[in-house]
Amino acid sequence: MNLFNEIRRQHRRFGLAVTLAAAGVTLAAGNLAFAQSVKVGRTVGGSGFHIPSYVAIDKGLLKAEGLDANFIAATAGVLVRATIAKEIEFSPIPGGGSEAMLKGAPLVFFVGESLISQWTLTTTPEIKRVEDLRGKTLGLGRPGSADYSEMVVTLGKHFNMQPGKDYKVISFTGEPDRIAALIKGAIQGGILSFPHAARAEKEGMKILMRTGDYIPRLGGTFLTHKDYLKEKRDVVKRFTRGIIKAEDYIRTNKKGTMEVIQKYFEIPDAKVVENIYNQVYDKYSPEMPPDLIRDLFESRTTPELGWPQGKPLPDLEQFVDRSIVNEVLKEMGRKPGGK
Repeated sequence: MNLFNEIRRQHRRFGLAVTLAAAGVTLAAGNLAFAQSVKVGRTVGGSGFHIPSYVAIDKGLLKAEGLDANFIAATAGVLVRATIAKEIEFSPIPGGGSEAMLKGAPLVFFVGESLISQWTLTTTPEIKRVEDLRGKTLGLGRPGSADYSEMVVTLGKHFNMQPGKDYKVISFTGEPDRIAALIKGAIQGGILSFPHAARAEKEGMKILMRTGDYIPRLGGTFLTHKDYLKEKRDVVKRFTRGIIKAEDYIRTNKKGTMEVIQKYFEIPDAKVVENIYNQVYDKYSPEMPPDLIRDLFESRTTPELGWPQGKPLPDLEQFVDRSIVNEVLKEMGRKPGGK
């Protein structure tokens, strides 16, 4: 079955469209006549983890690398399956991607986006502390999704609270749906990435805690099919360079980055957008540190995700290719691990 049928179904459900990379940028047809066309996954509703790819596309940084990039918006699971099926070239899905790799999927991580978790536990205003959520209802992603796993691990490890026992869970596909449920009082807490959390805060909700204060997290790390990396290495390298330049752009161009945030998260209030920028602008990096890679894969080895208890992890370096990002950094006069 062609996975784009599922993507189209999700577009109709969420009112989305396949977003051309040139959105907001007028390109002469001749400029792209010889450009390499690539499809880039992004999650439904947008995510703070993925702002570098939004910038890379909207500010023409991938175009400058000779890439005609098109955004494909869908749920994380669909994006991973589409990448396995070679229907999408690049997807920034570390949680679902690592889970698929452990099950034998021919995928590989090749460039990072975010080195810190931007997930928050955002609640209705009467909640004063995490423990007040005992007996309440939380809005998370599906069981096994990155946000679900991160919140369940944080609450279990640091607050001795377990889903089903200490709090109820309602699964939501998109973060905007969680905000709506918070406002209506259908849930008392929800996991939201920072841009969405700032939006909810504007509506009177409270950012109670950040999971990044409790557990490390690789966010938005890009993966591709192993065959594509082997056969189209130059394209992967150009994409990597565009992402690194976008991360640099975010750190140095506040106004331009705020324009991108405002567009992708549909936030009209400039003060909210500025608050988002100030919280995330220095959180992006192309690096994929081995310790965070291990933490990422360990988060997928739970009985809930079907991992046999006591089964050790395989060699994780088989799932990561740092050669391209290191090569690009060297060409840019930088050392891996530096800015």
